[in-house]
Amino acid sequence: MPKITAQGKTFDVAYEANLREALLKREIDLYNGAAKLLNCHGHSSCGSCLVKVEGMVSEPTEFEKLRTAIPPHSQHHDRRLACQVKVLGDVRVTKFDGHFGTGDDVVWTPEQNLQAAASQS
Repeated sequence: MPKITAQGKTFDVAYEANLREALLKREIDLYNGAAKLLNCHGHSSCGSCLVKVEGMVSEPTEFEKLRTAIPPHSQHHDRRLACQVKVLGDVRVTKFDGHFGTGDDVVWTPEQNLQAAASQS
């Protein structure tokens, strides 16, 4: 079974599991700010589930290619829409700041929730 490592958690998922669904099921903070309430619920139209994914995953879908070709997403070629990603092997996920996850500052890494660590300091 493939493993996902995100926000300090590692867990098994079924082959071809949807990354967005797997992260939300494990209570991973996939959305930033208002996007937690205002998102397209996995239909690739809002683009707020943008994450950096390292590992074995599906190729970008046509919907994903269209959405990520439009600013502010177009500058982030190393990021994917979690709602369009199928997990094919072990993956590591990183989330960035900004409403869409298009910022430069890391919110959480595969190993650590940086926001939680900062609030405890």
